[in-house]
Amino acid sequence: MKPVKVGVLGLGTVGGGTVNVLKRNAAEIARRAGREIIITRASANDLNKQRICDTQGIALTTDPYEIINDPEIEIILELIGGAGPVKDMVLTAIANGKHVVTANKSLIALHGNEIFAKASEKGVIVAFEAAVAGGIPIIKAIREGLSGNQIEWLAGIINGTGNFILTEMRDKGRDFADVLAEAQALGYAEADPTFDVEGIDAGHKLTILASIAFGIPLQFDKVYTEGITKITRTDVEYAEQLGYRIKHLGIARKTPEGIELRVHPTLIPERRLIANVDGVMNAVLVKGDAVGATLYYGAGAGAEPTASSVVADVIDVVRALTSDPENRVPHLAFQANALADIPVLPSELFRTSYYLRLNAEDKPGVLAEVTRILANHQISIKAIRQEKPLDNETSIPIIILTQITLEKEMNSAIAEIEALKTVTGKVNRIRLETLG
Repeated sequence: MKPVKVGVLGLGTVGGGTVNVLKRNAAEIARRAGREIIITRASANDLNKQRICDTQGIALTTDPYEIINDPEIEIILELIGGAGPVKDMVLTAIANGKHVVTANKSLIALHGNEIFAKASEKGVIVAFEAAVAGGIPIIKAIREGLSGNQIEWLAGIINGTGNFILTEMRDKGRDFADVLAEAQALGYAEADPTFDVEGIDAGHKLTILASIAFGIPLQFDKVYTEGITKITRTDVEYAEQLGYRIKHLGIARKTPEGIELRVHPTLIPERRLIANVDGVMNAVLVKGDAVGATLYYGAGAGAEPTASSVVADVIDVVRALTSDPENRVPHLAFQANALADIPVLPSELFRTSYYLRLNAEDKPGVLAEVTRILANHQISIKAIRQEKPLDNETSIPIIILTQITLEKEMNSAIAEIEALKTVTGKVNRIRLETLG
């Protein structure tokens, strides 16, 4: 069979890594795909920039639409990123009858419903394994490997920057701002780190995973996101003393009332495997009714780990070129006309356990006032500790672990506790998940 011609949009870290993997492993890839796959064209903003890949034999251009409109190109690899001009590029490629492979989580999370609908109309594939967790084939695992299960919940460390920061805070006793500056110097975090440290990046990825797990439309606007900027070295140390690790998790859980979609710092028992995923690595834990809990671990970013997922998608597309579109694996795992209208719950209806840290005056009755407020909101206490005052401090830290409770009750209770004259400052709250 004749070779499949591929066009690459973007020759940055992921684009360059993809070119390298496709060239280096060309023979093995052809054996798996059943035909040769050749990159014939690529676009980049600066053609004179030094690159990590060998572009010999590839026609370069600064205009992506030259590639998108090239009738000989069958597959477009969108590796530019962002959800601005790229959306039009992808929709134009689809309109031209081309298959698309992308690593763009924001594009899929924000515009995936429209993109998949257009792709289905044209009978083409949009593949996006690399959009979540880099080199970990988590989308394929949920969409195909676990397709016989009802997914009950999933929880993932799906942002390497946040995981690196929390690991350094725990292992070396460093402050958030100090580690963030190092992450930026190492290239793990952008100059504006908002997407990473405030949970937006993880929210995009969780949106995608939840749609595939539960067969619902992509709904990023309903994801609760909370970052790690309020996590202190003190919280990390107390969590360790209590037998927990703090991780920034994306959690999707199906409940009788609806689906919880939330990204936030989370206390996890230190014995859990996912609690021991450190540095910039990613991991996703998935609970199916038949298989139980399964863990997927690996590099969540980087040139060749991400390229591994991109190339796997290219091979899948090539294998499917001669198949009937109606018999291909659906984009979001479930048939397009079978997506469920299950409600996504607002954050006040989340049910989880909590770690609370507050500072209070060292007077009799203070602890009784706090526990009374919690009891009035039907919040049961699992454990409570009163620590010694920190140096030069007159107030005492109080640490409370609660049983599972309704978030709106916790919000009300915290507001009442913070209003006590004997409590100084804000109550620091971190959700707690056993993931058992």
